[in-house]
Amino acid sequence: MCRWIAYIGRPIFVDALVVRPAFSLVEQSLNSKLSFRSDGSILATNGDGFGLGWYMHRREPGLFKTAEPAWANENINEICSQLQARIFMAHIRAASTGAIQRTNAHPFKYKNWLFQHNGYLAHFDIIRRDLQFDIGEEYFGFLKGTTDSETMFLLALTYGLEDNPKLAMERVIERTRRACEERGAPFELIMSTALSDGSSLYTLRFASGIHVHSQYYSTHAACMQDIDDNASAVPPRSVVVVSEPLDQSMEHWTEMPVGAFATIRDGAIQIESLCVD
Repeated sequence: MCRWIAYIGRPIFVDALVVRPAFSLVEQSLNSKLSFRSDGSILATNGDGFGLGWYMHRREPGLFKTAEPAWANENINEICSQLQARIFMAHIRAASTGAIQRTNAHPFKYKNWLFQHNGYLAHFDIIRRDLQFDIGEEYFGFLKGTTDSETMFLLALTYGLEDNPKLAMERVIERTRRACEERGAPFELIMSTALSDGSSLYTLRFASGIHVHSQYYSTHAACMQDIDDNASAVPPRSVVVVSEPLDQSMEHWTEMPVGAFATIRDGAIQIESLCVD
């Protein structure tokens, strides 16, 4: 069901989170521990694409995406080992909707915004047309792939993401619920989402039922303690958010509450409850 990481803080080399930890995102593409199917079984392999988005000196982020598995693309190691960023996101995909192709890899980009998602919207094939008719004309041309995730990102932009990220995401949840009701389909939505405008990092964790996808955050300098001593500390006033912890210990990680929206900037984390039924 996909895995992702997001970082905001002092610039670091991207490989410190994506490649080097013993349980890095690249390692998780082959051996995920907390990616559960709805029946409770482990979905260990996330091999349907990789993406990296980053901010450093410019307002708009850089973006690298491929449909190849993370473990199979040597360019990932080369890029991450040379690239520094103050905010970045990386994502490994296990396809639930949409073909295995580059346009369906996360993150998705619009101007200075990035969006990545772990989860699924059940019955997307039934309500897809209704949702996409709601996408604003100024955003519809940016629809390149066939995933529920990209549709929800463009809906969020339509609903005012650039002005009020929390309210926009709440409106996306409410709209998907209403679309399911109108089509007589059960409302089954799971979201573990990260977004950024290049200044702040936002994350959301939501589930309409009992099944929910994992999300953790850490400000602890030793949350990457299994890396060598010269590169093991997260800089002060920096925050890491992950689908799964990057080390073998849970002591440096805090679980994000279900039904929560987090705003992260300047080393501070503000967690609010989502205002949805």
